[in-house]
Amino acid sequence: MRIKKLPPGIKKNILLKNYTTFKIGGPAKYFFVAKTKEDLIKAVITAKKFNLPFFILGGGSNVLISDNGFNGLVIKNEARNFKIEKERVVAVSGAILDKIIDRTVEKGLIGLEKGSGIPGTIGGAIYGNAGWPRGKWAIGDWVEEVELLMPNGKIKKVVKKWLSFGYRNSRIKMIKGEKPVILEVVLKLKKGKVGELIKKRREILKRRFQKIPAGFSAGSTFKNPPQKPAGFLIEKCGLKGKRIGNVKISEKHANFVINLGGGKAKEIRKLINLVKKMVEKRFKIVLEEEIELL
Repeated sequence: MRIKKLPPGIKKNILLKNYTTFKIGGPAKYFFVAKTKEDLIKAVITAKKFNLPFFILGGGSNVLISDNGFNGLVIKNEARNFKIEKERVVAVSGAILDKIIDRTVEKGLIGLEKGSGIPGTIGGAIYGNAGWPRGKWAIGDWVEEVELLMPNGKIKKVVKKWLSFGYRNSRIKMIKGEKPVILEVVLKLKKGKVGELIKKRREILKRRFQKIPAGFSAGSTFKNPPQKPAGFLIEKCGLKGKRIGNVKISEKHANFVINLGGGKAKEIRKLINLVKKMVEKRFKIVLEEEIELL
C-alpha cells in the first residue's frame, strides 16, 4: 500500500545496509526510528492502520536483509532507556545489551556478565534467547517478566514460563504470522562482588574477541546442533575461506560469513545453501540458520 501523506517521522526508501552489521540490505519502503516505548507502539499501530507489513530492527546483528529491501515499514528500535532497581533491571527493548551488562557489573550484580560482548539490543536478545558460550549461558535464564504488544493491539505482561525459552529460541520467535512486539524486559539478578565481576567480564570479552573474526558479519550463521559445533562441521567439510562473489566463510571461525565489501544477500544465501548441503551429505546433520532472513 502507498501512503499518500506520511505520518511525522516516517521516511521513504532508506537503505537498510547502513543499519546492519552485515552491511547488506536493500531499501525499506518506509522507515521510522523509535526513540521511546511509546514511539514503538505508535509505529506498530501506524503499520496496522495502513495495512503495512512491519519489521522491528534492533542493533542490526543476527539478520540478513534481502537485496530487494523490505516492502513495508521498518521500525528501527532505538528506545534505549533502562534502570536498575536493587537486583532488578528494567529495560526498554531497544536498550543495548552490552551496556546493560556493563552497568550491572558495576553495580555488583551477578547474572549477565557471561553475555559480555554479545551485540544487539535486549529485545533482540530475548527474542532469540541469546547466549554465550555454547549452551552454557542464555539471557532467558534471568528473565522475570516481559511486556508485549500483542497482535490484537493489547499490551500483555508475561512471565518466563510463558516465553518457553529454548536454545536460541523463544515462544515469540516460534509464532507463525504476526508476532508480539517486545516492549520492555525485567531481569532478576543476584548480588555479587564488583571486583570479581569486573575481572570476569574482562576475561570473557578478551576470549570472545579472540574468537570472533574481523569484518562485516551478522554473528554466528548457524545454530550449533547437539552433536558438534557448527563451525567444526563446516571446517571438516573443507569450507573455511570458501568465497562466493564478495562474501566468504571466515578462515578464523567457520560459523561466520564475512562481507568483504559490496557483498550481496544472494551471495550469502548461496554460501548458506552450500554449507547446509555439504554438512548434511557428510554428517547427516541438517544445520539451521541462527541469523534471521528478511
